[in-house]
Amino acid sequence: MTTDQDQVGLSKLPGIDAMLSSPDVAPLLDRYPRALVTEACRTAVARHRAALRARARRDGQRTDVQEAAERDDGLFHIEAAEVEEDCRRLVEGSLRRVINGTGVVVHTNLGRSPLPQSALDRIAELAGGYSSLEYDLEAGKRGSRHDHAAAKIRRLLGAEDALVVNNNAAAVLVSLAALARDKEVVVSRGELIEIGGSFRIPDVMEQSGARLVEVGTTNRTHAKDYERATGEDTALLLKVHQSNFAIVGFTKEVEASELVALGKRLGVWTMMDLGSGCVQSAYAAYPSGPFPEPGADQMIKMGIDLITFSGDKLLGGPQAGIIAGKAELVARIRNHPLVRAVRPGKLTLAALDAVLERYLWNAGRGVPAADMICEPADSVAQRAEAFLKRFRAADVHAGITCSLIRLESRVGGGALPSMAVPSAGIAITSSTMPAVRIEEAMRRSRPPVVGRIVQDRFVVDMRTVSNRDQDDLIHAVAMLAKA
Repeated sequence: MTTDQDQVGLSKLPGIDAMLSSPDVAPLLDRYPRALVTEACRTAVARHRAALRARARRDGQRTDVQEAAERDDGLFHIEAAEVEEDCRRLVEGSLRRVINGTGVVVHTNLGRSPLPQSALDRIAELAGGYSSLEYDLEAGKRGSRHDHAAAKIRRLLGAEDALVVNNNAAAVLVSLAALARDKEVVVSRGELIEIGGSFRIPDVMEQSGARLVEVGTTNRTHAKDYERATGEDTALLLKVHQSNFAIVGFTKEVEASELVALGKRLGVWTMMDLGSGCVQSAYAAYPSGPFPEPGADQMIKMGIDLITFSGDKLLGGPQAGIIAGKAELVARIRNHPLVRAVRPGKLTLAALDAVLERYLWNAGRGVPAADMICEPADSVAQRAEAFLKRFRAADVHAGITCSLIRLESRVGGGALPSMAVPSAGIAITSSTMPAVRIEEAMRRSRPPVVGRIVQDRFVVDMRTVSNRDQDDLIHAVAMLAKA
């Protein structure tokens, strides 16, 4: 509860009108709209008010705002630089570039896979003018945006046909709507997954109009379970990759090859949602041998009739949903009315086209997500050592210490949840700040640095820090000395 004495203390904070007319803040009105500067002033005052109240709560015996504030008059004074910083934050908005120091390569909260430079160049080339998005240059008439990526996907995966939509959830939804509306789809209970954002296979199936038929148990499903559930109304035998969890112990699942054989014998189409999806050729350099994730190219070769997977996870491209498989099925999906609602934009197609080129010409080398996952731990450690040399040369004082630390990275993106990737990074400590304060200060740097706390030390995993990030990271660490 705020007392009258508290209100007296808070009243010492400057008024908004007084701030706007002050010699320090008034010049900001020449560079920013008045409404923006006013909002920045209010934001600064609210922050100082909260700090005063927090100080009072921490003081123990002397709990009122006025007494607490007397010990730190700086809380009553708001610098013009602070208001200008708030103006910048309001203009910039909340979607900003960050340095990923978490070691999670495909980090859903941080934008998933970073794009290769070739994709950025292609976006700039096509976004800055007009393009042949829906124009057939050979025929001189209207074309289809769906043709651009389809040819490359067919070639890369060995599929008869392909279609791109705006994300994998849409790919699953539109595929089921086109192929199984008012029909049955047989799925193992152990594969009725939920991924981030409450995306649940049963809910998507309900929205598509398909009827879910659950078979087997949570931990064990056999081919005979699918066979017993298959009837005249069965449209698909669906397999869903357990991307973000693992069931261990007394388990049994029907492998993709078994499902293919069963589908052919019963005369029923087979479909597999690969989730993160990957093309095995991109992960040929993985240090421990074959990358332990089902490849989209492998599933097509194995005979699955239709697959769906994400473009912005292990493929390392932009957000997209990729549908590939038998030409008859893809054609039915392409002609469904929902496709227009979930079609990709020209920037997505431009980026995806460039990423697919990397696979076709270089077997995926140069795709940042694949390169980061496949980089050996010793190589990551060498980059961490190089950073430490630069840090020492920067001569940062004020009790800031950086040291090499061995870590474990994660693939992320709902892939391989139980697999740790050996890595290395830097541990940052301060003689004046605890790890939680360092973590907060690094998040507020320009650009923000997002890391993690390990054993009371703020840690930046260098596996996910690119070479172009290093100058900014050095600057962020140096600024800790001034925090």
